[in-house]
Amino acid sequence: MTTRGDIHGKPVDDARIQARADEAEAGYDPVALRRRGRPAAGEGPGIVVTVRLDGPTLAALMQRADAEGLPNRTEAIRAAVRAWAHVA
Repeated sequence: MTTRGDIHGKPVDDARIQARADEAEAGYDPVALRRRGRPAAGEGPGIVVTVRLDGPTLAALMQRADAEGLPNRTEAIRAAVRAWAHVA
């Protein structure tokens, strides 16, 4: 058995590769494929924007996000930008 690394802690061996190839050859449901990935962040496709924050600013952002029940840093930044820009 040849192993080619791992995905999510499970070895990727020849049998796993063959199973994925068989699945692909059988075809995928296009509707099911569209539901994969990250959820939309508004109307239309999202645009990636890189932001650098200093430690105290990020800590304050995350403290408020936690207090408001926001699940992660991305949602906290989106909420802050929407509030500042007056976007619903």
